[in-house]
Amino acid sequence: MAALQEYKCPCCGGAIAFDSTIQKMKCPYCDTEFEVETLANYDEELRNEQADDMKWDMSAGNEWKDSETKGLRSYVCRSCGGEIACDENTAASSCPFCGNPVVMMEQFRGTLKPDYVIPFKLDKNDAKLALKKHYEGKRLLPKIFKEQNHINEVKGIYVPFWLFDAAADVNMRYKATKIRRWSDSRYDYTETSFYAVSRGGNLEFERVPVDGSVKMPDDLMESLEPFDFSEAVDFQTAYLAGFLADKYDVDAEKSEKRANDRIRKSTERAFDATVKGYSTVTKEAGSIQLQNGKVKYALFPVWILSTAWKGQNYLFAMNGQNGKMVGDLPLDKGAYRKWLFGLTGIIGAVFYIALYLIWII
Repeated sequence: MAALQEYKCPCCGGAIAFDSTIQKMKCPYCDTEFEVETLANYDEELRNEQADDMKWDMSAGNEWKDSETKGLRSYVCRSCGGEIACDENTAASSCPFCGNPVVMMEQFRGTLKPDYVIPFKLDKNDAKLALKKHYEGKRLLPKIFKEQNHINEVKGIYVPFWLFDAAADVNMRYKATKIRRWSDSRYDYTETSFYAVSRGGNLEFERVPVDGSVKMPDDLMESLEPFDFSEAVDFQTAYLAGFLADKYDVDAEKSEKRANDRIRKSTERAFDATVKGYSTVTKEAGSIQLQNGKVKYALFPVWILSTAWKGQNYLFAMNGQNGKMVGDLPLDKGAYRKWLFGLTGIIGAVFYIALYLIWII
């Protein structure tokens, strides 16, 4: 004996059945009516719906040749575990991530060679001027942040990034309503119409960046975007001269989830924006199928300054290509109390004078 097909109401999720009086499918919970053929097509669409397929070809980077690593050195910080690489003539007196002294130097080895590098466009003087401007007018900032010797500690470092390229075939499904209200002399009326909305199309993603460093907070690095990849060149060790280079400690496979999240959010925003003219819209389901997903390895230029104050590290970063700066600033509570006390005194004095003038008048 064949099993009976059970249909769920697309509007409220309740079980619906055929109503012989109206010759349609009808939901007993929300009273929504459906043509049998329309509901069958909808059910078929649900059965054929695909799950996300977001896989990548992880052949990023290349193996180093002995001749390429001959002049490179590797420094490891025992405090935060940060490992950086630079040329043999670069002095690294402190860790760029936590500010503690670098305690080991050895011949560079390990990891992959980058495919690309975006060379520094702004020098150390540009970074120092940007920091000073960033501190201007912030009277409650601890003095250590404003000291000239401290600002001089800003370091140029190449940050490892994985760049994800892919074409995306996208299908999105939404529930939507249109609500119409009117009144007569006796009643107020509300009519709600329900719609099943589908969207499908293709998007191209080029070089979606995900930083490959645990020490560099993801939100901080994303705030430095965009980097202009048109200025990228094939990697050569000569670009490391005078700068540091962070060795990636998050590989391409571990970065895949963040890349997929960024692609999914961008895709949903793009498709959500096409669903217009409705009173309400609710995303019901979606499917993203990636095609030709490839990953490349690149180094991006960043000026960073790490400052420890009252047991907490503050990391400031500046895009070494366009000068965009990000970073949190602490509050000197002692200076704040003095400022608040002075402000309260001024307000009190003004209030007293105002009352005195009113009394005289």
